[in-house]
Amino acid sequence: MTAERKGSLVIAGLGPGQETLVTPEVQDALAQATDVVGYIPYVKRVAPREGLTLHASDNRVEVDRATDALQMAAEGKQIVVVSSGDPGVFAMASAVFEALEAGPTEWLSLEIRVLPGITAMLAAAAAIGAPLGHDFAAINLSDNLKPWALIERRLQLVGEAGLAMAFYNPRSKSRPHQFARALEVLRQSCGTETLITFARDVTKPGQEILTVPLRDATPEMADMRTVVIVGNRDTRRVGSYVYTPRFAPGHKPG
Repeated sequence: MTAERKGSLVIAGLGPGQETLVTPEVQDALAQATDVVGYIPYVKRVAPREGLTLHASDNRVEVDRATDALQMAAEGKQIVVVSSGDPGVFAMASAVFEALEAGPTEWLSLEIRVLPGITAMLAAAAAIGAPLGHDFAAINLSDNLKPWALIERRLQLVGEAGLAMAFYNPRSKSRPHQFARALEVLRQSCGTETLITFARDVTKPGQEILTVPLRDATPEMADMRTVVIVGNRDTRRVGSYVYTPRFAPGHKPG
């Protein structure tokens, strides 16, 4: 008699879009999967094959998607939950553990692995030069899961602290006015000469990179396919590149 195969769940990052940036570890997990679960455009990036079932769902059902994936793993299937970029950065890893915490105790015995991927933030920074070369913060500008007042407060405090910033989900059709307000806050806390870069469709054929001082930035420069990176006051251009020095001004390495 053949022993029943134990289920497992892998949460994998597919990277920013270019297929060569999917890690070998993630490729191997996909090759062994019986089922792939994820948001519709991310599941479309997985090639169909015999023995593989693809489960694509809408963007705002993350916890339901995670719960379904855990249940299938508990039934003995080899599940891969896919995210773009890195699954732990504003993506599915947190949703899976949220569902795990709320689920039956037997799910705690499941084998769960999180496989890192290249985030859009890091891919954008590489295309720009090294704008995140010193301390920085990553902020999701969507107010779906937190109030806009909190986002605004964080922008102010991070800017005043002198950190560079990377923004996900900067401007959608349903909330175009919020990014205009974000730019106002950034000009007040970071200064109007601080460089801001708009990286659209990073690593894809239509990649576009635009860097301007904050005083010249407009809301229309960003959409949901754009990663926005704001430097600190010391971020500078060198040729066609943008970088942030590794040291604080006036500090001599010990």
